[in-house]
Amino acid sequence: MTQPGSRTDSWDSDIKNIRYSEPMKNYTSFKLGGPADIFIEPDNVEDLVFAIKTLKAKGITYHVIGNGTNLLVSDQGIRGAVVRIGEKFGKVEVLPERLIAECGVLLSTLSRQAAKLELAGMEFASGIPGAVGGAVAMNAGAYNGEMKDIVEWVDLLDKNLQMIRLKNEDMEFGYRKSVVEPHHLIVIRCCFKLRKGRAEEINALMAELAEKRRTKQPLHLPSAGSTFKRPEGYFAAKLVEDAGLKGFTIGGAQVSPLHSGFVVNNGEATARDVYDLIRHVQKTVHEKFNVRLETEVKLLGEF
Repeated sequence: MTQPGSRTDSWDSDIKNIRYSEPMKNYTSFKLGGPADIFIEPDNVEDLVFAIKTLKAKGITYHVIGNGTNLLVSDQGIRGAVVRIGEKFGKVEVLPERLIAECGVLLSTLSRQAAKLELAGMEFASGIPGAVGGAVAMNAGAYNGEMKDIVEWVDLLDKNLQMIRLKNEDMEFGYRKSVVEPHHLIVIRCCFKLRKGRAEEINALMAELAEKRRTKQPLHLPSAGSTFKRPEGYFAAKLVEDAGLKGFTIGGAQVSPLHSGFVVNNGEATARDVYDLIRHVQKTVHEKFNVRLETEVKLLGEF
C-alpha cells in the first residue's frame, strides 16, 4: 500500500481539498501539534463520505475533527489522515422557534444569530469555544446550561456512513458525553428548540456571561477551555488549587493563575509540556484527595 503522504500513485486524485504534512497547530485552540500525514477538508456530506470510504478502502487510519477546541495533538503529529469538518459545514436554517445548524457553525455565531431573532435558550453557549458538532457530541455546557437542554434532534452519519436522525432522548446525553463517540457517529446537523424572548433580556444575559468569562477565565492565552471534567461531589478547579498547583508550570504550559481549571499555553509550550502538566495535576490531586480527574481534552497522536 502507498504510505500516507506519498504521491506515487493516484489513489487520492478524486478527493477534494487534500493536503500533506499539514501542521495541526493551525487547527487546535492550544495552537500546538505536529503535522498530519494527510489532511482533508470536505466541502459537503457527499465529499466527506467519499473521502472516508477511500481512506477505509486503502486501509489508512483516520480521525474526524471539528474546530479543534478540545484537542491536544502530539508534537510528532498524526500518522494517517485527519478529516476536518469545519467552516464549509456552516449553513443555518431558521424555523419558528428553531434553528437548524450544520456541525461547523460556531456556537458563538449561532448564539448571536439566535439573539438577533429574539430566540432565547442559547445564551449559555455564547462563550463556549467550538462548533455545533463537537458541542453536541460532548454535550457541552456552561453556566447551568447544556446542549441536551436545547437539542431537538440530530442528523448523524453512522459507522456505515449512512445518515440517521436521533431525537434528544436517543442521544444518551450525560455529563460531557453522548451516544456519538462510543458508537463512532459523526454529527452533521442539529435542530435546536428555543423559545421566543426579548432581545434586550437575551443580550443582557449574554453580556453578563461574557463579562464573567473575561474576568475569571484566561481567554487571552491558547487553551482547550476547561481541562478537567467535574468530579462527582467536587469542583475540579478547587481541587487543583487546594493541591497547591495554581500557577504551576512545566515548560511553557501552566495551570492558569486566573482559573486553576485551565491549563494554558504561555506561548512557548510544546504538546508534551501540556501533557506532562495535565498528568502531574492528575497525580497530585489523586495523591492528596484520592480523587481522579478526567480530562475534557482529547489526545491525538503519540505521547
